[in-house]
Amino acid sequence: MGFPETFKALSDPVRREILEMLKDTKMSAGEISEKFDMTPATISYHLSQLKKAGLIFETKYKNFIYYEIQVSVFEEVMLWISQFGGKKDEKED
Repeated sequence: MGFPETFKALSDPVRREILEMLKDTKMSAGEISEKFDMTPATISYHLSQLKKAGLIFETKYKNFIYYEIQVSVFEEVMLWISQFGGKKDEKED
């Protein structure tokens, strides 16, 4: 997992929507699929890309697999992005 995989995964609007759905709760693939007009195989592909990028992880409970956000990856990305803002050169008088 690294920034290239992370940004590639984030570049797709469907994957961003899935992440928004997962931001407050965990969901099964079936629950996620219900929100889209796509085949379960397509949703599975998007979930696998998000997992590959480390943005989500899965947990198993009985016969279901639930997906959740991997917060630490978002924190790492935000920390990296934050280095580019906020500080400006001070002019000396």
